[in-house]
Amino acid sequence: MRNRWNDADAAAFEGDLGLRVYSSRLLGADPALVLHGGGNTSVKSTVTDILGERVDVLHIKGSGWDLATIEARGFPAVRMDHLLRLRHLQKLSDPDMVNTQQTHMMNASSPSPSIETLLHAFLPYKFVDHTHADAVVALTDVKNGEAAVRDVYRDSMAIVPYVQPGFDLAKVCADIYEQAPHVSGLVLMKHGIFTFANTARASYDLMIERVQQAEDYLQNARAGRPIFSVRADLPKPAVDKGRLVAIVAQAIGREGGPKLVTLDDAERVMAFINSAQAPALSQVGPATPDHVIRTKALPLYWEHPDLSSEAAFRAGLEAELARYIAAYDAYFQKHAAGGDYVRLDPNPRVLLIPGLGMLTTGSGYKDGQVVADIYRHTIDVLEWASTHGDYSVLTPEQLFNMEYWELEQAKLRKGGARPALAGRVAVVTGAASGIGRACAKELVAAGAHVIGLDINPDGLNGLDADLGKAFLGVRTDISDRAAIAAALDAGARRFGRIDILVANAGRFYSNRTIAEMDAETWDGSLALNLSAHLWGLKAALPYLKANNGRADVILMGSKNVPAPGPGAAAYSCAKAALTQLGRVAALELAADGIRVNTLHPDAVFDTGVWSEQVLKERAAHYGMTVEQYKRKNLLKSEITSTDVGRLVARMCDAAFVHTTGAQVPVDGGNDRVI
Repeated sequence: MRNRWNDADAAAFEGDLGLRVYSSRLLGADPALVLHGGGNTSVKSTVTDILGERVDVLHIKGSGWDLATIEARGFPAVRMDHLLRLRHLQKLSDPDMVNTQQTHMMNASSPSPSIETLLHAFLPYKFVDHTHADAVVALTDVKNGEAAVRDVYRDSMAIVPYVQPGFDLAKVCADIYEQAPHVSGLVLMKHGIFTFANTARASYDLMIERVQQAEDYLQNARAGRPIFSVRADLPKPAVDKGRLVAIVAQAIGREGGPKLVTLDDAERVMAFINSAQAPALSQVGPATPDHVIRTKALPLYWEHPDLSSEAAFRAGLEAELARYIAAYDAYFQKHAAGGDYVRLDPNPRVLLIPGLGMLTTGSGYKDGQVVADIYRHTIDVLEWASTHGDYSVLTPEQLFNMEYWELEQAKLRKGGARPALAGRVAVVTGAASGIGRACAKELVAAGAHVIGLDINPDGLNGLDADLGKAFLGVRTDISDRAAIAAALDAGARRFGRIDILVANAGRFYSNRTIAEMDAETWDGSLALNLSAHLWGLKAALPYLKANNGRADVILMGSKNVPAPGPGAAAYSCAKAALTQLGRVAALELAADGIRVNTLHPDAVFDTGVWSEQVLKERAAHYGMTVEQYKRKNLLKSEITSTDVGRLVARMCDAAFVHTTGAQVPVDGGNDRVI
């Protein structure tokens, strides 16, 4: 466990709150301590109110903030006098606790204080740190957990039995501390660890020291022996893993809306999934109760998957899911009896499939990655815990109470509008520049995730920087069928599905009259502007068909289809054939719920084809200024790549759900077309 404190760095942070920010970021920088918003920290200080009076407050981590990146504004200030008076109450419900904390903040626009605000307030130290350190959690996640904690810490830490976070836990922790005021921290069984001191550095140093003690204890208990042993009967995939992941996404998307699924088949993860211990260990429960909200109580572990064909995998998966959902329904019915609960989606959040990997699900890639990170650390805890005892967690009733926690249920009831394309994944060819780049951006803005294909890696890297984890760029020559198949497989491994294909890539070959035509121009245009899109569509069809009757194909045609010009035979004929391909595809694919529509843009000048010099030359040819030339359509409007991208995104949402086989101009009105 690395101590990251640096006096020079700390000196750049001023005052109590500044040091609180600094040491909190140090804790958040280590995923073995906290993950994705986990843990919380606080400092007791004073502020000046609107009357100019000094007020004692607790600065506590606010809801929605991550310790790794937290700022001063992420610590709402709550009046200490009010918090301390709450200690004398006998009962306080979670909603009432949240309300009274919010109504006693110094700034009404601050984020909601942590659910563990009272616990921090009741401990009589200036700085309080709380993490869910893997090693400490592992110590507590065995049948003789309290004995293990005592072996490690003797009387330097007090032990707190499991109590669900909230008012009751705060009172229990305060009572236990007051009975042992010499301790430097608390170990909460099945939960985590608190350290406290009157300086930021002392509290942080204690956290690192105490976690290191737990790690040393577990390392000694392990004594170098392997914990996970590889099974002898492991299956081997006979089909692309991306296709298997897409089958999972289709199966779990039937309830609760479309979901993204991500595959992790890294060596560390596979060592656990493929082990003889995994079938039993994986079904005990989560490392800490907090995780159940993200991962559910149990993953689906498929002990003997058939990976020999898509059909065999699909049939086996359906049976495994049916068993998992039936067990979840029984769990819900048993523990929800008599309560006002909204049943959650019963599908697993984590699927562990020997020979394939760990699949995690979420409404978006980020959600799925949170689940993946949590389960990767769960594997660490399982290994740690197995070094010194039988892994043991909370009862099903306790896990249910956490999964269906009143505060979490309230969030569900409030709901909120989802973006139009949430949960959908698009493939955009020619994504690195021009119209393709605009399509990728507009699709992401509408809630979709995008797999961008292009031969230009620099342009894809730029989109990666702009769009983040919602975008996956894959360098691909779309005229290479094997490269297209590999790109789609990479996309499916990352996102689990493909719902939209935007066939945009293309090139305007140099003007050639029929008399001047050469084979390179003609064949090149047909290969890139027509044939590549045919083979790309064919390769994407298995994914598009696996979307429960909702997928879109958008072909990028051209104004040259209805209104060709002299010297553009190679380009115009390829685009006309592409348009005809779209019409045939609309007829053939309608039964699968796949809509196929074609856009015909014209005079989109903010693309690489139109340099400033070319624009000047074309404008002069027509006796116009450049600005006049850009608007030489009936509506006198300038068409941009963003205009085309926005229409592409809109044609993939519910507004066009009943439209297929359409050809839509994006040209401002062309008298030759009309």
